[in-house]
Amino acid sequence: MTHISGLFEIENEMKKSVHNLTRFLAVFLIFYGILAVPSQVTAEPDAIIYEDSISHDEEESRLSLPSFVMVDKKMNEIYVIDGRSRIMIYTSDLFPLYTMNSESGIETPRGLALDEGGNLYVAQSSSNGNARHRISVYKPCLRKDRDIYIKDFEGAETFIPYRMAVDNKGNILVASGHYPGLIVLNNEGSLIDILSPVEQGKKVKITNVSIDEAGRIYIVSEDAGRIYIYDKNRNIIASFGEKGGSSGKLSRPRAIAIDSFNGNMFVVDYMRHTVTIFSSSGSYIHEFGGLGWDEGWFQHPNDISVDSRGRLFVADFFNHRVQIFKTR
Repeated sequence: MTHISGLFEIENEMKKSVHNLTRFLAVFLIFYGILAVPSQVTAEPDAIIYEDSISHDEEESRLSLPSFVMVDKKMNEIYVIDGRSRIMIYTSDLFPLYTMNSESGIETPRGLALDEGGNLYVAQSSSNGNARHRISVYKPCLRKDRDIYIKDFEGAETFIPYRMAVDNKGNILVASGHYPGLIVLNNEGSLIDILSPVEQGKKVKITNVSIDEAGRIYIVSEDAGRIYIYDKNRNIIASFGEKGGSSGKLSRPRAIAIDSFNGNMFVVDYMRHTVTIFSSSGSYIHEFGGLGWDEGWFQHPNDISVDSRGRLFVADFFNHRVQIFKTR
C-alpha cells in the first residue's frame, strides 16, 4: 500500500509539473509575440455574457476534449462529440438525454448533421470495425439505417469526411479538412457537385460548412483564413476574412455559426483562442475570448453553434467543456 501511494504521489507531481510547464510556455509565447492571443474583449460591454457550461455526461463523468457541438433548432437539442468517440445529446436546459457510442455503431465520429426529417448523418473515419471512411445515417429514433461511402471522384479514396450540412433538398455537403473543395452528394451518396473556392489561382482546402435558414452555404477554409458564401443554388456570392494573428484577422478558423435574428456571423479561431464576430455583410465587429482556463476564456476552441434564442455554444477543446454565451 505504501508503494502504491508513493506512485500516486509521483504521478500527481508529474501532472502538476506538466500543467505548470504548459502555462509557462503559453505565457512565454504570448509575451514574445510568437503566439498571437488577444486580451478578453466583448462585441459590446453587455452583448456577450457567459451563461453556463456543459462539462459532464449523463453518468456525471467529465467530458474529454469536446471537438464538435451542434444545436438542433427544431427539437431544441444539443449534440456534442468528445474524445471518447461518443455523441451526447442534451436538452436546451443542458440536461443529458442520451449517449450514442460503439453499441450504436458510433466508432470514430468527426462531425454530424440533421436533415429536415430528423435523420442523423455522422461523419466517421476508418476504424477496427470498418476500414472505410463513411457517413453513417440514423433514423430519427437513432436506429442505424445505412452507411454512405465516399466514391466516384479524384481523391475519394483519401477523402475523410469531417464536417457536414444537409440542405432542404436532402443533399449532403461534406468537408474533409484536407481536400481542396466541398463535395455535394445526393441522399443516396452519389456525387453531384464540388464547390472549390480559389485563392491566387489555387483551390483552397475546406474545413467546415454551415447552412443558414435561407439556404445560404457558408464554407470555412482554415488554410486560407477565409469564409466563402454561396447561395442556395451553389453560386458564390461573397467571401471575407484575412489570414493573420491580430484582431479582425483569422489565424486558424475552424467553424462558423450564423445568428438568424440579425445575420451576425461567429467564427471560432482555434489558434487565437477567440470567437470573432462579423456582420451579415462580412465586416469585422469585434471578438471575445483569449487563452485561459476560467469562464469566458478558451483553450483551442474547435467548434461553434447558435440556437434560436441567440445562445452561442463553443466547444472549448482543451478545457474539456462546451461554454454557453448569451448574445442578445
